Amino acid sequence: MKLPWPLGQLGLKSLSIGIAVLLWVFVAGDETVERGLRVPLELQQFPGGIEMVGEAPSLIDVRVRGGSATLSQLGPGDIVAQLDLKAARIGRRLYQLTPEQVRVPFGVQVVQVAPPTVALTFEPSISRMVPVVPDVAGDPLPGFVVGDTTIDPPEVEVTGPQSAVQRVTEAVTETISVADAKASVRERVTIGLLDSAVRLKTPRLADVVVQVIPGPVERTLNDRPVRLHGATRGVTVSAEPRVVDVVLRGSREGVSRVEADDVVASIDVSGLGVGTYTLPVHVESPARAGVARILPATVQVSIGSGRK
Repeated sequence: MKLPWPLGQLGLKSLSIGIAVLLWVFVAGDETVERGLRVPLELQQFPGGIEMVGEAPSLIDVRVRGGSATLSQLGPGDIVAQLDLKAARIGRRLYQLTPEQVRVPFGVQVVQVAPPTVALTFEPSISRMVPVVPDVAGDPLPGFVVGDTTIDPPEVEVTGPQSAVQRVTEAVTETISVADAKASVRERVTIGLLDSAVRLKTPRLADVVVQVIPGPVERTLNDRPVRLHGATRGVTVSAEPRVVDVVLRGSREGVSRVEADDVVASIDVSGLGVGTYTLPVHVESPARAGVARILPATVQVSIGSGRK
């Protein structure tokens, strides 16, 4: 039998009333609270042809009001302050930050923003070419010096605020090490700028060649004694000749600073028995120069039994 209109679909109506009561109980029981939050500041509609000098604040403080449960469920990015820069012009400008410029979820109200005013400075955006200077570090092996350095590209275009671009004198590269090198060093390295206010118009890599060549100056140290070491106990050891000439090579400054006593000629006779041998002379390179030649390069070493 069909029920009268007020009683029709009684089950659905009862369910709706129950849901409404539960929602009312939930909302009525959710205490309204205020909370301070630090939220990101988003710059929108940045006009072309101008650059901001310095940095805008990346975060601002807001005070929000809403249900305790609602605020406790807020996640990163749910609240964002938005600053419209479409009307930005050259010079120092002041921008108001109001609660209306803060995007919030439903049920959340912004009651305060700090700072209420943001000062931003704008300059014309310009570009210009600057030389690329390779960063070369370290010292080659003794006797070698750093020669010419070539780099491709020799220049790059930098861009940014006018005042920052005008004070840039060069771009730099990653460090190229020539420590202990005895031949030219070739590397492909990144180009960068030390001033963070400017940037490369197009990111680039540089091909750098650093020449490492024998030192241009030679110096001869005459009559350096030949030291014999490693002989077995009870034998006699002698060398002929007993002195050699050592030719050093390096930079003028490096070679001139070497003392004669810094250059030691020696021969290792470890493990050799009685007899006569022709052995090479060894000379350790001093700190500031390399050994170009030893004259003579070999000497005759006699090992005797030591018995009378």
